[in-house]
Parts: sequence; C-alpha cells; structure tokens
Amino acid sequence: MLKKQWWLIVFLIIGILGALTACSQQTNSKPAPRVPKKTIHLVALGDSLTYGVGDQQNNGGYVGQIKTRLQNHLHNQVVTSNYGVSGDRSDQILRRLDQQTQFQKDVKQADVIVMTVGGNDLLQTLEKELLVNSQPKLQTAIDKAGNTYQTKLIKLLRTIRQNNPQAPLFVFSIYDPVYTYFPTVTAINDSIEKWNQITKATLAKYPQTYFVDINHQLSYGQYQTKASREKLVKAANQANRSSISQAEVVKIMDGKGKNLNRYISTADNFHPNHAGYRLMTKALYQKMLKHNDFMYQERK
Repeated sequence: MLKKQWWLIVFLIIGILGALTACSQQTNSKPAPRVPKKTIHLVALGDSLTYGVGDQQNNGGYVGQIKTRLQNHLHNQVVTSNYGVSGDRSDQILRRLDQQTQFQKDVKQADVIVMTVGGNDLLQTLEKELLVNSQPKLQTAIDKAGNTYQTKLIKLLRTIRQNNPQAPLFVFSIYDPVYTYFPTVTAINDSIEKWNQITKATLAKYPQTYFVDINHQLSYGQYQTKASREKLVKAANQANRSSISQAEVVKIMDGKGKNLNRYISTADNFHPNHAGYRLMTKALYQKMLKHNDFMYQERK
C-alpha cells in the first residue's frame, strides 16, 4: 500500500513540474517583433461622406485626414483609393463594386477598408414618409425599410469579404444633420438610432469588421452636455418646432452661410464641414489603433 502511495506522489510531482515548465515557457515566449509596413493601401467606399462633400478645405474629407494621421503615426506611406459617390445607397455601392474591375482590384489589394453606408437608404424613406404620415405609419415604413436595408447591407458585406477576407473593415454610423433645428422631433432621431443598430448588429456577424459610431458627436455638434441640449430643446419649443414641415426643411437646407451645428457644412447644412470630418477621423483613428494589425508586418 505504501509503495502504491509513493508512486502516486511521484506522478503528482512530475505533473506539477510539467505544468510549471509549460507555464514558464508561455511566460518567457514573446510575440514576434513587428515593424510598420512601408506602404499601407487604404480603400474607402461609400457615399458622399466618403467622397468628402462639405469639406471646405478640399482635403478629401476623412479619407485625406486619416491618411495624414496614419502616416504621421507610422512614418510610412499610405496610398488611398476613394470610391465614394454622392447619393449612393447600399445597393448602388454594391453594383459599382460588382461592375468596376479596378474597384474590385483595389479592394482585393487593400490592407484596410473604410466605408460609409446607410444614410441615403434611410433618407429615401424619410423623404417619402416623414412629412406625410402619422407616427405609427412612419414607424411601420421605417421598420420595413430597415429590413430591406439589412438585406442589402449583408449582400454588400459578403461581396467585400469575397474580394478581401483579411483586411479589417471599418464602417461609420450615420447621424442627424438637422438635430440642432429639430431636437424634439424624435421620429428622425429614433430612425437613425434604429438604422445604426441594424448596421452594428449586421457587422458583428463578420470577422475583423468594426462599427465607428459618430452619431452623437455629429448630431449634437457643440451641444454635447445634457444641460446644453436641454437649452436647445427649450429654444425649439419656444420657436414652436415640436413638429417638422417640408417648408422648414427646405428653408434650412437653403440657408447657406450659417448653421446651428458648428460641425455641419454651411454650404448645404447637411454634410460635415472640415471640423466635422476631423471628428469622424478621430473616431476612426482611435478604433484603428485598437485593431492595428494591418499597420504592421513581422520583422524579417
């Protein structure tokens, strides 16, 4: 009996020593050293926000700004290809990717991909429904359009991944360009929140695909605190803006030269200005730093 117990003790000691050795090896093992890539290929696709509409400095919107940020961070070269087209919905972005050979080639060779999508899909529905329907009917229309948008987005994401399964894909949220004028009109804000939830949930099903949320930053503008937004709501109520009319929207869109949101272009009161694109770039850059494998290669 004692002999048997002795062997059990020996096996136990051997097991403990083996575990300690394995743990020590894991502790001492270091990841392979990495160096920044000499050249990073960034492909941007989407709508007018990717094209850079509203950037009064003609700096290419967020595409030009993120290029500068990455180059300053890595001290290398960043080559960008911009496939943003104003007014494009998700299905139109997909059509261009399906039909344009150079577009496909650039996506395949990309180290990193960035996209703006969804805004025009929602705008198409809001233009039809917001000013003519009651809240319940509007909600029904938004829900139906949201399902359609999700189906189109899935097709677009599948095609991107078929062309490039590896490159991280960063996708921006959408925002409310007229929030500062109509902070009490919840139909627009609720629709945008729903759209962003659809995009975020859909992206979560794909590897290396990340949601960049710029909704509140761009929608609220300089009114980022609760107190400042309460003052904005009070002013809107005093101006009798508890509802929205087509005439008011047209007036705002035509009111060039001023905007209540300091990050929205005064040229059309819809797209970001240079400062607005800077906010987008900052959010994108911070997300990229958290998922930065595309920036580096193993040291040879």
